[in-house]
Amino acid sequence: MDIDTEPQRQDLTTQIVTPGSAITNDPAFMRGHGTFGEHGTIYSSVAGVVERINKLVSVRSLKQRYSGEIGDIVVGRVTEVASKRWRVDVNSRQDAMLLLSSINLPGGIQRRKSESDELQMRSFFAEGDLVFAEVQSYFADGALSLHTRSIQYGKLRNGTFVSVFPQLVPRSRSHFHTLPCGVDVVLGVNGYIWVSKHVPAAKIEANAEHIYSNKNEEISETERESIARVANCIQLLNRLYVKITDTSIIFAYEASLGHAVKDLLTMDVATDLAHAVNARLAQQG
Repeated sequence: MDIDTEPQRQDLTTQIVTPGSAITNDPAFMRGHGTFGEHGTIYSSVAGVVERINKLVSVRSLKQRYSGEIGDIVVGRVTEVASKRWRVDVNSRQDAMLLLSSINLPGGIQRRKSESDELQMRSFFAEGDLVFAEVQSYFADGALSLHTRSIQYGKLRNGTFVSVFPQLVPRSRSHFHTLPCGVDVVLGVNGYIWVSKHVPAAKIEANAEHIYSNKNEEISETERESIARVANCIQLLNRLYVKITDTSIIFAYEASLGHAVKDLLTMDVATDLAHAVNARLAQQG
């Protein structure tokens, strides 16, 4: 199997290999991560997707933990409240840290955090809370350091959580999207996604003192159905290994309108919808 002589393999995300699969015997290529060489041929050492950068060939594992980069937008779940920090599960090899000094106080007040703030840490984030944050640095042990110093970041409410393969969520300029169906989607590059009722930014800014509230807003039956449909669309895209972007979610949602929400995850319906989404993405170019 020669990746350089088959024009259809220009889209390398479609070339999925298993351990021991021959990738190329062209001596011009160099071995990268996830490959090994034998008798002049490069083979895959893991199950994954072949990636090529110039003459460097590597294989990205289909199932791997999230490896963070500074500036990444992530969704995480608080696992522990510690001294002046929260431990946050971000689907990585170890929990990330959210320092008390790296959050906004209710009302957007800017001041140094005091001992009284430390005593109230559970009123900001408690175990089990979902957080929308940005990676700002690394600690010496490799753990990620997060921050929520923006009105768009903070505690997540009014929706449902979906977990997907991290490699299906590409890094982009924006990871917060409002879909035409009136649903907000936060696409964490760590594979954690939050689907929720749309809340206007002006309303969030006007109620900045309520950013740490645990109470959901009133969600109508129509809004609940839209949230459930979008969540199921994301799950079927993940199951059939389709890139998850705002565009692919919208295409899947539109294609799913002829089916009941509960039927979207059946294999026949999911396969048909995934093919329809891939076809529209290909037409879009």
